Amino acid sequence: RFNRASKMRQARVPAPGAPRQADPLPRRRRRILLAVAPVILVLVAIWFLFSTFQPLKGDGEGEVRVVIPQQASVGDIAKRLEKAGVVDSSFFFQVRTTVGGDRGALRPGLYTLKKDMSYSAAIGELTQGPPANVVQVTVPEGRSRGEVADIVKDAGLRGSYSTASLRNSELNPARYGGRKAKNLEGFLFPSTYELKKGATARALVREQLETFKKNIRKVDLKAARKANLSPYEVLIIASMIDREAQLAKERPIISSVIYNRLRDDIPLGIDATIRFATDNWSDPLTESDLKISSPYNTRTRQGLPPGPIGSPGLAAIRAAARPRRTAFLYYVVKPGSCGEHAFSKTFEQFQKDARRYDTAREQRGGKSPQDC
Repeated sequence: RFNRASKMRQARVPAPGAPRQADPLPRRRRRILLAVAPVILVLVAIWFLFSTFQPLKGDGEGEVRVVIPQQASVGDIAKRLEKAGVVDSSFFFQVRTTVGGDRGALRPGLYTLKKDMSYSAAIGELTQGPPANVVQVTVPEGRSRGEVADIVKDAGLRGSYSTASLRNSELNPARYGGRKAKNLEGFLFPSTYELKKGATARALVREQLETFKKNIRKVDLKAARKANLSPYEVLIIASMIDREAQLAKERPIISSVIYNRLRDDIPLGIDATIRFATDNWSDPLTESDLKISSPYNTRTRQGLPPGPIGSPGLAAIRAAARPRRTAFLYYVVKPGSCGEHAFSKTFEQFQKDARRYDTAREQRGGKSPQDC
């Protein structure tokens, strides 16, 4: 038996140099793939067309407000719609606008749209534009009452914004620690508001205060309380942050510098407070401006100014309520960095950074070197 089994195994082994028999399995795989590939391609094409044109999708339900800024790209618009739950996919929304030739027809404004809309329904709303009987007022983050007054006037609202924003029954600053507040500066929440044509500036102020109360509830104030800061003082710090920080990532760092200087009894030295006192937000500050006798001159006076220098946005309020832990005491703009700052712990390093800034400014004829 042993010899017979050995002979059988030997018989199965091909002789050296003999041609091997081709394995039929790869051929079968190729034939299967060739047969299945067209089916897969057809299914993918059907899925792509179905996802793009959504033949079974309705007009949506509920209401959601979406702001489409001026000069927003189709990609930016698509991301906003997806984030708000208006459309399923920002990618397929862009595909749908491209296929339909609507990329250049989407209009900016404040829209009241629906959740889970089809791409065609959403595009129809955005190409038609916002309602004609509605006035949209966009209040940028950190702007002062005086600056917003000009925006409100240009929007055509009735009445004086400066007067309307002095006080309002909707909000009492004393509840937030602002017992000595002379007006509602700091509480006039920045956003885009939709009002009926013919609305008053007081109606806008009421909406701003309502929006502020909704947003301040989202802020964790524990760290600020530990530093013995009231919500009103947090708003003061946040208003300075909104003026100083041009990059979102720097808000908590600038907040830490303010906290550290308050702790060490060092004047804050924030020129935005002087600009607020002099109502000069664009022209270079003069030597006399920097020496102005005002409680808002944080170069010559220690501590916080008596009130906010504008109404901050939610990101700045959060940064003011919870600063990053650093040892930084100084900062100055890095030339040609799109507004990025160089932070330092020592006055010697700050002087080096400041000299670099001054040199770049002189080379530009006295203009700020913070541009990219």
